[in-house]
Amino acid sequence: MDRRDFLGRAALVAGVAVSQNILSAAYTSQQREGESGFLPSPQIPANQQPASGEVPYRSLGKTGEKVSAIGLGGHHIGRPKDEQEGIRIVRSAIDRGICFMDNCWEIRMGKALRDGYRQKAFLMTKIDGRTKESAAKQIDESLQRLQTDHVDLMQFHEVIRLEDPDRIFAPGGAMEAMLDAKKAGKVRYIGFTGHKDPIVHLRMLDTAVQHNFKFDAVQMPLNVMDAHFRSFEHQVLPRLVSDGTGVLGMKSMGDGIILQSKTATPIECLHYAMNLPTSTVITGIESMDRLDQAIEAARTFKPMTQSEVSALLARTAKAAQTGRYELFKTDQRFDGTAKNPQWLG
Repeated sequence: MDRRDFLGRAALVAGVAVSQNILSAAYTSQQREGESGFLPSPQIPANQQPASGEVPYRSLGKTGEKVSAIGLGGHHIGRPKDEQEGIRIVRSAIDRGICFMDNCWEIRMGKALRDGYRQKAFLMTKIDGRTKESAAKQIDESLQRLQTDHVDLMQFHEVIRLEDPDRIFAPGGAMEAMLDAKKAGKVRYIGFTGHKDPIVHLRMLDTAVQHNFKFDAVQMPLNVMDAHFRSFEHQVLPRLVSDGTGVLGMKSMGDGIILQSKTATPIECLHYAMNLPTSTVITGIESMDRLDQAIEAARTFKPMTQSEVSALLARTAKAAQTGRYELFKTDQRFDGTAKNPQWLG
């Protein structure tokens, strides 16, 4: 190892220690205030575990809800050509203890949640509309496709532009429709998602404060590469923990692209994200094999030591530097609303 590599790794280890100290301090402060909403590890009492015992449960911020530490990614449910296979995956996931249901392919999810499965699920979906009119329409369409009268968590999807918070909170904006839906019992909790840049997330949180509003949950990329490049973990996560906001981790493998770096295994990727103070880590499950992988990650997870975290991040540091394995940050291919601006209204 030459001097440059040594100094680089030393700086990385120091950065990891600072980041973990910030999160630890925020969590400790939250404990003192009696808010145990964020658990660095899934040490959940037995009576809060699902019957199968395969998947630990964690608190969703200050909502009082318990959700599975692993969540089912909705986009991937649409990948099996056979609709019945997608339905089977959803029901098998619920039977094995995964209750958090992300959504994209709502029609399949709606069919899967028949026959009593809706009552076993914590159901989340998203809307793209930025105006009150477009958001209200999308909320009602989602409920129809999901065959339910309410969702547990509704999120503003793809908050990826600096102007998105302004449009959502503006007079006649999407927030008005969301609040109306909550008042009508169509929505229980409100959150937002985004994958582009932590600056946008912070601006959304700041704009909410300016309007005396607090989100119940926030969804963002959290993975072994993110710590090195436009880091949501470093810039956004400490604030969410401090505020007692539910943390929904996504892109743990970046749709498999992170795995192409050959720096971490799927289980390591899931364990890293679960080791952060996440309420749930949403992972794409398009096959029964992927479901087995997710369950195995949940079943075998143990809190990682600081040295284990540092070693994993040292392994991924070089590959992560330019964001080439986090294309959702650097490329438009993952930006559905960029390709379909009419969805914004």
